[in-house]
Amino acid sequence: MKRIYYFLLIIVVGYFLFTGGTRALQAANEKFVSLFNGRNLDGWVNVNCAPETWKVRDGMIICSGVPTGVMRTEKQYENYILELEWRHMVKGGNAGLFIHSEDLPVTGKPFTRAIEVQILDGHNSENATSHGDVFGIQGATMTPDKLHPGGWMRSLPAERRCNPTGQWNHYRVESRDGMVSLAVNGKVVTRAFHLNPRKGYICLESEGGVVHFRNIRICELPGSNPPDDVVAQKARGFRPLYNGLDLRGWRQVPGNKGHWNAKDWILDYDGKATGEDKNLWTQEEFGNFVLIVDWRLPDKPKVENVPVILPDGSEAADAEGKQVTVQVMDSGDSGIYLRGSSKSQINIWNWPVGSGEIWGYRTDGNMPEQVRRDATPILNADNPVGQWNRFEITAVDDKVTVVLNGKTVIRQARLPGLPKRGPIALQHHGDHIQFANIYIKELK
Repeated sequence: MKRIYYFLLIIVVGYFLFTGGTRALQAANEKFVSLFNGRNLDGWVNVNCAPETWKVRDGMIICSGVPTGVMRTEKQYENYILELEWRHMVKGGNAGLFIHSEDLPVTGKPFTRAIEVQILDGHNSENATSHGDVFGIQGATMTPDKLHPGGWMRSLPAERRCNPTGQWNHYRVESRDGMVSLAVNGKVVTRAFHLNPRKGYICLESEGGVVHFRNIRICELPGSNPPDDVVAQKARGFRPLYNGLDLRGWRQVPGNKGHWNAKDWILDYDGKATGEDKNLWTQEEFGNFVLIVDWRLPDKPKVENVPVILPDGSEAADAEGKQVTVQVMDSGDSGIYLRGSSKSQINIWNWPVGSGEIWGYRTDGNMPEQVRRDATPILNADNPVGQWNRFEITAVDDKVTVVLNGKTVIRQARLPGLPKRGPIALQHHGDHIQFANIYIKELK
């Protein structure tokens, strides 16, 4: 019996020595570097929030929770161990940690395509918990480690280990070749697999509640050089023109106040400005640039008769020369003025020819035929009325290209007389319209 006892004792002691040594060796090989220096936000990029949304105090990042948006790292990461501490300061507060994020929000949303690690307070249910959930957002995908009760693409934690409002919590996220595990306050509770993207930026999210972050550090692990299909979009040099909190950077003129309104991540115009200039102009002037603007006409559409525009920019007529019209569901009209010129208006409307046409040039009978043709949309790429759309407008010298919802509708249209520099305007046309995700990249 003594021999058996000593034998079992040797096995037990050996096991603890081995596993303890393994953990010690693992810890020794984990070379962490800080992602937050405790003094300022060096190494981070404010994607779509006001400057005061993210502040540093007493070695913490203080997030106000408004507007809804994100702040990301300057660098993309694939395989790593990420550790951070967080605490909610308001009951029911909402925030998040995004991994493998893209550089800009998706169309019509304040969020990027990413994998979210939930940081929520007091919202536990059968389908979602306040902390520890891992799920794909805005088109990102993953496989939960166990079936979700509602069939969602969401991994729920094995147990709830979050401390209450006002107390610190610790997350340890391990990302390895498209797999992720999350430890909450010292214990792994959530896993997910087949992450896409599996490389991208790390983001802190602002979503309605005051939240603090500190001790953010990362240990990079050997990467797998993943194909572009599973790598998030890299930063392209855009900066925001709208901060989600107010209209800083835009001209404020009499009659516009109370009509052009910052409503969180949406810039809302009721169509009822009374000033001499009812349009909303940037304070800055721009030369060559790429401009991203999301827009939608949110009001209930009504039936209208509108002209049929032909590919050469002319309006269709019947055998007697009478204008041909068609019925459409119309929800309003607006546009974007380039370089201070209303003539260079990129049109927003519900006509069958589609948004993106350059109104002042298409309708100018004094312009050469080719100019009018090139100012007419190649195709209609609008989303259904009421849904969000995204313009990507490139202006280089006197040529303009318009991409709408990923499709080129205006290609290298030459605009004679287009000013070399000028402000950009969101157009008043007397209709309710909403804008979001307004970004610019200046070109040399």
